[in-house]
Amino acid sequence: MFQPRETEASGHGPADGVPSWRAAALTHAQIARESEPMVLRRVRGLAERWDALRWRAEERLAGVDLAPDLAEGIGSRRWFRGLGTFLGLATFSLAFWPGFAPLEAAPATRVDDAVRDEFRSQMIMPLALGADSGRQMAATARVVPLKAAPERPSIELVATLAGGDSFARMLQRAGIGGADLARVSSLVSQAIPLDEIEPGTKIDITLGRRPEPGAPRPLDALEFRARFDLALAIERGDDGGLALERKPIRVDNTPLRIRGLAGDSLYRSMRAAGAPASAVQQYLKALGEQVDLDEGVRPTDTFDMILSYKRAATGERQAGQLLYVGIDRGGKPKTQLMRWGSEGRFYEASGAGEQRTGLLAPVSGRVTSGFGMRRHPILGYTRRHAGMDFKASYGQPIVAVTDGRVLSAGRAGGCGNAVKLAHAGGIQTRYCHMSRMAVSAGQSVRRGQVIGYVGSTGLSTGAHLHYEMYRGGVAVNPASVAFVTRALLSGENLRRFREVLAQLKTVEAGAALADLAPSAAEATADEPQREIDRVEAAKAVL
Repeated sequence: MFQPRETEASGHGPADGVPSWRAAALTHAQIARESEPMVLRRVRGLAERWDALRWRAEERLAGVDLAPDLAEGIGSRRWFRGLGTFLGLATFSLAFWPGFAPLEAAPATRVDDAVRDEFRSQMIMPLALGADSGRQMAATARVVPLKAAPERPSIELVATLAGGDSFARMLQRAGIGGADLARVSSLVSQAIPLDEIEPGTKIDITLGRRPEPGAPRPLDALEFRARFDLALAIERGDDGGLALERKPIRVDNTPLRIRGLAGDSLYRSMRAAGAPASAVQQYLKALGEQVDLDEGVRPTDTFDMILSYKRAATGERQAGQLLYVGIDRGGKPKTQLMRWGSEGRFYEASGAGEQRTGLLAPVSGRVTSGFGMRRHPILGYTRRHAGMDFKASYGQPIVAVTDGRVLSAGRAGGCGNAVKLAHAGGIQTRYCHMSRMAVSAGQSVRRGQVIGYVGSTGLSTGAHLHYEMYRGGVAVNPASVAFVTRALLSGENLRRFREVLAQLKTVEAGAALADLAPSAAEATADEPQREIDRVEAAKAVL
């Protein structure tokens, strides 16, 4: 029934690329079992005949070669036959192209008179000028336009003083005229300097009716919170003049005391107790300069902080700076610090000031050259290096390692621009090769204060800081010295300090959080006035 054809050496098919369907069919016929039912054998035979016809048709179509590669044999009969096939298929495709006419997505909406009237009532025009359809509609021809639109009798607005702005410019932008502006500025300056009004202050302004078209509106009333304890109001009287009214606000200055267990995280415990974030940062900074926060504070210790606090009778509250820092252990004070003096330093209960151990690094950077003998990079011979060199970028700030006084600030030979400081105990430090100095001779500086900026002046191969230290006029290795700075109170100052500390510790924890009880005058003012009281007051005036 089947005749074998040539196959490739691999046995996968003929050498001309035609699939080896005959070999596959022969194999299938050989493995067919004779024991299958007659119906299945007939169905299988029909399927084999269909496959044979389909494969035979594929062989013939493959021999026709209707679509040859147009990149090969250009100009030959085979190439023109392929070109004809391409043009025929392209023509067939274009014949069934839907066209370039626009398609209508949906039929147009039928608009009758009712729908048209509804559209007219929604036009972007004045809606209360005409009613030929029974709806609020746009104006018709019967409407006569007004010569001038009436203005509102008064305008109420709120102006906010922005940072860097002035009180007068803010009022001018709000629409207050020149005469009223000058009068308001004069009245307010009598109660509080204008430059002391805090940015963010909101001013309630009421402008009256214009006296004539084009003229600025007159100021009828103005009111704002000038300070935490003072509100100011300006109103126009019956005589047409502006008058200032001061409204003092009762303020309670009881400090706010917050106590609680330190726990595993002192910061989180204090924040959970309701302490403001800024006060917590001040507390940790002051405490960290006295004790080691990792080892000096136990989870069972009690933190104690007191900060300045203000409560206004109107309900506003304002937290101030930290006043007291304390740690209690076993019910007894372990660490007590209180802010004292014009500089705002913290002092211990004994009168000893804040203790700061060790030197600050004068600049952020690694040490590139230490103290001792070395070969000079510019002069080329070996000599003693009388300080330490820190690697730093140009313009990086340089700080004082501890408190001191500026002995000199200027040009110093090979040291370039240099600043020399004198400290307690006969210690002096010098900072060389600066690009710019930020202090002058005779000036007092504090630990961590910027005194200049890194440069490369003098005998220098690049931007860095050369830092020197002297004791009794003799250069010493800066890495071998550690400073301890303490301020001590004595005499009357110490007595007053202890009195204030004892009084401050009598404040109860959380007492300042209670609402401020109204005074008798405030309670009377809040009560509604009876009609009989109004009549009696009117009779008294008459």
